Formats: sequence, structure tokens, C-alpha cells
Amino acid sequence: MGFRKKNKSPPVLSHEFVIQNHADMVSCLAMIILLGLMFEVTAKFAIMFITVQYNVTQVLDEKSEPVNLYQYGPKDVATVFFYLLIAVILHALIQEYILDKMNRRLHLSKTKHSKFNESGQLAAFYLFSFIWGCSILTAEDFATNPTFLWEGYPHTHMVFQVKFFYICQIAYWLHALPELYFQKVRKEDIPRQLYYICLYVVHITGAYVLNLHRLGLVLLVPHYLVELLFHASRLFYFSDENKQKGFTLWALLFVIARLLTLTLSVLTFGFGLPRTENQGFSLAEGNFNVLTVSDFSVFTFSK
Repeated sequence: MGFRKKNKSPPVLSHEFVIQNHADMVSCLAMIILLGLMFEVTAKFAIMFITVQYNVTQVLDEKSEPVNLYQYGPKDVATVFFYLLIAVILHALIQEYILDKMNRRLHLSKTKHSKFNESGQLAAFYLFSFIWGCSILTAEDFATNPTFLWEGYPHTHMVFQVKFFYICQIAYWLHALPELYFQKVRKEDIPRQLYYICLYVVHITGAYVLNLHRLGLVLLVPHYLVELLFHASRLFYFSDENKQKGFTLWALLFVIARLLTLTLSVLTFGFGLPRTENQGFSLAEGNFNVLTVSDFSVFTFSK
């Protein structure tokens, strides 16, 4: 496919070879999985990687039509892996056709070059995720009815968009780990990036596995808006150091978003969940409504 222009070919399977050709290699692996759909023997395995699993048909009442909802399970690991590959490919496309061209025009230093690439990738992801998350919130009752965050817990069923959103979110943040190697991130920047990547993985996976996907989604959307503003402001700053007004707005929205996060977390875990009918811990029922999990969730979501 040739995502990157290469002046000379490094030794096969060397570090430089893998770094230069990682997008092509990942594309081939994704293509092999897709080709598995063409043969009956492999189709049942390939479909597990590509489509969302564990659908359940539910009838709300006698007058309404059956609704397809989804649960989570171990097969989701395969789905996350496939979309992790897609995330690597998209990362390479954005880097090659957008960020590298902008970098050549701006003539940035090595330090700014690295930060520009990081902010460019994250700004694109935050913008896409924010728009997608808003579309889900407007279609559901998550935002208009706060009690929806805890009523009927455990929330073991999800609509397709919610489950696919979480699958893609987990896949993206997991893909960021090998990208530290593929993008040759400087050693001094690795601890900082590794810290926030792991926080995202723990937060999003925790909300997904603990059946707190409603709260997780409500908290992610404003958080992504704040992060989008920060990285967009940093991109403008790198293009012109006089453009710093975006950081002032970001600082204000950051405080508001943190207060909103803390308020909703305390309201859900301190007021809502302790008053629901289903108390206790049960893996079979997907019920994690115990004090230990609540304390951990408050700490995680407030980060």
C-alpha cells in the first residue's frame, strides 16, 4: 500500500523496517481477516473479529416490536483487536497525508514536531469521538434524565451504537501503546503518554465491564470536548505562537468539566447506586454494586 515514502530499504524485520512498514503489515493482517469472510470454513471465525457480538433480542411490551440489544463477553477481545488494526491504519493515513505535509510547511523543531504530531492525532480522534458521543446522547435519555445513570442497574444490555462506541474507544487507546514504538516517541515523553493512555484504558474498560457504560459515556463526551480544545489550541500555537487565547478558554472549560465529572460520579456512586434494589456482587448477573467497586470507580472516573 505504501503509506510512507522510503528512500532506501532497511534490513528485513529490523526495527527500522518494522517502523517504516508497520501500516502496510497491519493492513495485510486486516485484509487476511476480511478475506476469511469469503470461505465457509473461516467465515465463522472472521465474523467474530469484524462484527459486534452477543446480541440479544428483547421485547419491551406486547405492543412494541422486538429490539436488538447487546451484552459484552470474551469474544469482544477479537473485535477490539480487529479495530485496533484499523486504528493503526487510520493513524498512519492521518500522519502521512495531513500531519507530515503540515510539518514540512511549518519547519518545526524536533520537540515541537513530536508534540504537533501527538496533538494532531488526538485532536482528530477527540473530534470524531465527541460528535459520535453527542449523537448517542441525543438518541438516548442519558443526558436529559440523570436518574437514568443508575436506575435499573446493572445495565447489562446496550444498544448497538453504545457497544460499538466502547469497542472502538478501547481499540483506539490500546493501539496508542504500540504507536509509542512505531512513532519513535522520545524517551522523556513516553512516561507522560503512557500514563494518560493507561488511564483511558482503565476508565473506559472499567465502565464497559462493570456495566457503567451510561455514566462512562456521559463523562467522556464533555471530557473529550475539553481535550479537543486543548490540542486544537496547541496546534494553533505551533503554527503561530501569538495564538494563545484557546488555552484560556480551555482552562475555564477544564475546571467546569472536572466539577461535572466529580458531581456526577459522587451522585451516581454515593446517592443513586446505594438506593437501587440490586445490591451486592454477582458476576453471573453483572452486578458490581458494592462499596469497594464504587470507591474504585469514583477514583477512576474523577481522574
